[in-house]
Amino acid sequence: MRKAALLEAIAFQNRGLLATETDKTAILAAVAQLEDINPTPRPVEAADLLDGNWRLLYTTSRSLLNIDQVPLFKLGQIYQCIRAKSAKIYNIAEVYGLPYLESIVSVTARFEPLSERRVLVKFERSISGLQRLIGYNSPSDFIQQIESGKNFLALDFGIESRDQKGWLDITYLDNDLRIGRGNEGSVFVLTKVIK
Repeated sequence: MRKAALLEAIAFQNRGLLATETDKTAILAAVAQLEDINPTPRPVEAADLLDGNWRLLYTTSRSLLNIDQVPLFKLGQIYQCIRAKSAKIYNIAEVYGLPYLESIVSVTARFEPLSERRVLVKFERSISGLQRLIGYNSPSDFIQQIESGKNFLALDFGIESRDQKGWLDITYLDNDLRIGRGNEGSVFVLTKVIK
């Protein structure tokens, strides 16, 4: 019931781009109600549930939503792909606009458990460029290319980790829904993508 209420509240918000202040208040209340009944009390230890490709349904993260503010571009799907065995996270945002200028903005990170629900996130690599030049077809295919050591014809660079202090709390986790809260106060609601 609470899960259905949250999904209904975020259904037409375009990941948060269309949410009014009233919408945001109602959505955050629905998020908190669902967090209260988290069926996975130690989500960081639930590798089988965490692992996989997750698609963003809703966020309050301005840094993600602001991608949509770039002239001539619109934010497409956003994925967070977790590889629990290797403790890696791949954040991938698809960006659309003029024909042949479809792009992606991607960040690779390593995570380290800090508690049963909090992970420290250390960003390692950023890749941004045209989907055609990168050879982007899907998140899974792109991740395979990264893991094979491919250098991309894109803006591709390492990220210094010494100044990073990012963390993420996993506040709700079941078979197909995950809620997280970041160190900057952002909320993320994601659904697992069936392979």
